[in-house]
Amino acid sequence: MTDKYDVIVIGAGPGGYVAAIRCAQLGLKTACVEEWINKQQKPALGGTCLNVGCIPSKALLESSERFEEIAKHNADHGITVDGLQIDVAKMVARKDKIVNQLTGGIEQLFKANGITWLQGRGKLLAGKQVEVTAHDGTVATHAADNVIIAVGSTPIELPIAKWLDTRIVDSAGALDWETVPEKLGVIGAGVIGLEMGSVWRRLGSEVVVIEAMDDFLGAADRDVAKSAQMQFKKQGLDIRLSSKVAKVEAGDNGITVTYNDPKGEQTLLVDRLIVAVGRKSNTAGVLADDCGVQLDERGRVVIDGHLQTAVPGVYAIGDCVVGPMLAHKASEEGVLVAEQIVGQKPHINYDAIPWVIYTHPEIAWVGKTEAELKAAGVEYNVGSFPFAANGRAKAMDQADGLVKVLADANTDRILGVHFVGPLASELVGQAVIAIETECSAEDLARMTFAHPTVSEAIHEAMLAVDGRALHAVGKKRK
Repeated sequence: MTDKYDVIVIGAGPGGYVAAIRCAQLGLKTACVEEWINKQQKPALGGTCLNVGCIPSKALLESSERFEEIAKHNADHGITVDGLQIDVAKMVARKDKIVNQLTGGIEQLFKANGITWLQGRGKLLAGKQVEVTAHDGTVATHAADNVIIAVGSTPIELPIAKWLDTRIVDSAGALDWETVPEKLGVIGAGVIGLEMGSVWRRLGSEVVVIEAMDDFLGAADRDVAKSAQMQFKKQGLDIRLSSKVAKVEAGDNGITVTYNDPKGEQTLLVDRLIVAVGRKSNTAGVLADDCGVQLDERGRVVIDGHLQTAVPGVYAIGDCVVGPMLAHKASEEGVLVAEQIVGQKPHINYDAIPWVIYTHPEIAWVGKTEAELKAAGVEYNVGSFPFAANGRAKAMDQADGLVKVLADANTDRILGVHFVGPLASELVGQAVIAIETECSAEDLARMTFAHPTVSEAIHEAMLAVDGRALHAVGKKRK
């Protein structure tokens, strides 16, 4: 047995490292266990999000969007460029530099806050002891008064499409290609599949996305999903719904994907394949049989309403528990647990957690969809406003899409706000504030928004709830 801590956090992703920092801020002696080895074969903090997820994917999305802007959209501005090229290796190197800067920044935050980084794989034993197996195989055991399990998630590998060198990969593998595939297949039209497909389509790949579900973006509001699907089609992203993969074969001429759609069996030949069918909790081997913590049927840690397991003083947060697998949700849960440990009474409003898909156009929402409100029997009013009628969006050449507001028919309280269009990832923050503070649509309709800005579309959508949008013709609500 080595040092004893007030708190040991297992996992240093956006949930775990934030939890560790907040615990240290509150005066708790804190250690954090992390096993990640980065691309440079060095230990790194930040988990999936910073190393091979949120951050690197956004870096590539930014680079590819700039390339496409110059290649396809600048001529209308009177800007022409001859001999345009993309140095993919340099683009990837920039992405790696950003990742290293941010993960290194977390390491500095750990040092500044006096957090001990225990490098290796953590395992919870009985009695709130944590076994850490280092990369060289040595094992040490540490004790704590409190343990926070924040082990995150891992990509799901399909038995019929196992990873194969650089040809059949998960989203992480697709971040490091240094050449553009001529034809790319993507299994899964969720957030990861759409974002990665968008990167390589912009750089010149012919991209086909195969999705088993009948509906596109089933979690999103139907109007938003329909608008996004139409725009992706215009861009050349070939999304095939109701298509279930039956077989994947790698040969000398490429990768053959056999799938079944409503017309029967189909085949698709691609150069490379991204498998993005979802993620699962990274709990394998994390819990000793006698530790007292239980897993559900999906491998998630069982918790109560306060994120505590069946063992007092042992908590779990983020992707390894029930709820959406979102980095910001994990971070806020980490803060909540840290503050609970010292006796504070924090709270998370799970109805005010935003979702974002960083495609072009961006897709974002917070709160309820129409389908959810109908299923719950809630009476509501709808207000929507197209970016086509927004001056700033027009000037930006990003006038496709809309803002849609759902408000309670009796109280006018905002229940959901949905975006597809420019800067949706930033605009949704205004909607989060509105829902968290229990604003009505009338509250925002009476506020003054700067002109010209894309955020005026939010103002107009709020006005439209009562049928009085100023820059679009709508039906007056009775």
